[in-house]
Amino acid sequence: MRAIVMVPAYNEQDNIRHTLQDLQENGAETDILVMNDCSTDGTEAILRELGVNYLSFPVNLGIGGGVQAGYQYARAHGYDIAIQFDGDGQHEAKYLKELMAPLLSGEADITIGSRFMEHEGFQSSAARRVGIGILSGLIRFLCGVKVMDVTSGMRAVNRRFIEEYAEHYAQDYPEPEALLYAGLRKARIREVPVQMRERASGKSSISAMRSVYYMIKVSLALIIGRFVKR
Repeated sequence: MRAIVMVPAYNEQDNIRHTLQDLQENGAETDILVMNDCSTDGTEAILRELGVNYLSFPVNLGIGGGVQAGYQYARAHGYDIAIQFDGDGQHEAKYLKELMAPLLSGEADITIGSRFMEHEGFQSSAARRVGIGILSGLIRFLCGVKVMDVTSGMRAVNRRFIEEYAEHYAQDYPEPEALLYAGLRKARIREVPVQMRERASGKSSISAMRSVYYMIKVSLALIIGRFVKR
């Protein structure tokens, strides 16, 4: 089974080196692809220095467009498993084996690295946990799938959903919408406990001021996505 780790990166010069070294040392013999989303800092120079495989986009596609490009690459190169792994240093490569195990055994189509199963490591702010809980409940109501950590950027999919996501992937804040999309297609989704670290440097794409806007936008997108066939 061939597996690839897809790392979206936008202006992650302070974090990407550590992220890639962790993957190279502890990444369970997976291939690596970085999606450099038109970074304006030194991210691409570091990728060249480290000699990793990467795509560099001429315009900023956003997280959804970048990850979808990764899925298209995985499909074109015949990978059996594709793993999303954020470039900001929050994830730990030592959990990749546990993340892939249910896919390798045929027990799941999608696995989610969840920080909320054992409540260890960085748990995000209280306000964000409330928001994540609301989105979790909405997804469960709309498609019957129960996932606690619906915004986790650490997840893995099998060949079926490499094909699906290569064609259909939400563009703005895609993690919750991707779960709804999969749930409506009867995907077997399993959460795997992981620990995450707080971002070491830089800022999250979702600021405090944008949190309310994010919740409204994603909630509406989920509701519309439930009734619009894609």
